[in-house]
Amino acid sequence: MERMSRISRTPNKVREMGLGLTSCALLLHLYLVMCAKGSESKQIRSEDNNIIIQLPGSNVNPHKKSDAIHFPQLGMVHKFDPQGHTDNHHHPSISHMDHKMDPSAMRFFTIEDMFVGKKMPLYFHRTDPSNSPHFLPRDEADSIPFSSKQLPDLLRRFAFYPDSSQAKSMERSLRQCEAEPMEGETNFCATSLESMLDYNRGVFGLNTPFRLVTTIYFSHTDVSFQNYTILEAPKQILATKMVACHSLPYPYAVFYCHSQKSENKVYKVLIGGDNGERMEAVAVCHMDTSQWSRDHASFRVLGIERGTSPVCHFFPADNLIWVPALASI
Repeated sequence: MERMSRISRTPNKVREMGLGLTSCALLLHLYLVMCAKGSESKQIRSEDNNIIIQLPGSNVNPHKKSDAIHFPQLGMVHKFDPQGHTDNHHHPSISHMDHKMDPSAMRFFTIEDMFVGKKMPLYFHRTDPSNSPHFLPRDEADSIPFSSKQLPDLLRRFAFYPDSSQAKSMERSLRQCEAEPMEGETNFCATSLESMLDYNRGVFGLNTPFRLVTTIYFSHTDVSFQNYTILEAPKQILATKMVACHSLPYPYAVFYCHSQKSENKVYKVLIGGDNGERMEAVAVCHMDTSQWSRDHASFRVLGIERGTSPVCHFFPADNLIWVPALASI
């Protein structure tokens, strides 16, 4: 219990004293503060003054609570959502439950569906930023075992019963992180912001700046599953490489990040829900699915076979897409 208490207190120390995070994480925290104050600053620089991250502008309404800032992990943590999800193309049994009963599988579509006026039933995973797990400093995250073999010790550390939903979610997340990537793919589970940035630099190159693209909700709703209509022509982000990072259910922030050598197309799409909600959603279309599992949920939802058609899906707001900073729309 003391361990959980110390993890929960870490963000307070950061806010009050600026301690516990390396320069990148602290600068990101300062960026969020500047966003809340309306600053136009959008860059994080390394110690040699080179831009390493180009952050998107904020559409936060200063007069009301918004989901438009997408690093809630820097806030307090008291619990985690055991229902989190991710996309694992090679191991569908890990990342997808029974899609016939679970509306969360309804997030796939084809590239031919990307036109104005197209209406689709879509699921967007919703999280409460005030209760979302935060990133730990790298030294603290590295000091905690991260292996399914050590799950019993981890459950005792975080005071979870072995048969609890949290325990089962932790096991699924650990096994997802231990799964081998498919051919032409690299993957990595980031347990700290610093490790995520290191992985990105390994993909894009040490001297290539990169920026973050995320889905932005323009209004708040508790509705996760409804019909959405494409309101404007999708805008493609011309990126030669991309890294997708999916949040995983865990007591502290963990992201499953992966990058593929095969062609992927990234889009920003303005969509509107039947309930009046509007969002600028990030969509990724995987142009080559020939290496995916034959049992991947997307093939069942779309009624296609692997390798026969590109598969597209939207990203919820707590998932991150990294692209080269010079990628244009």
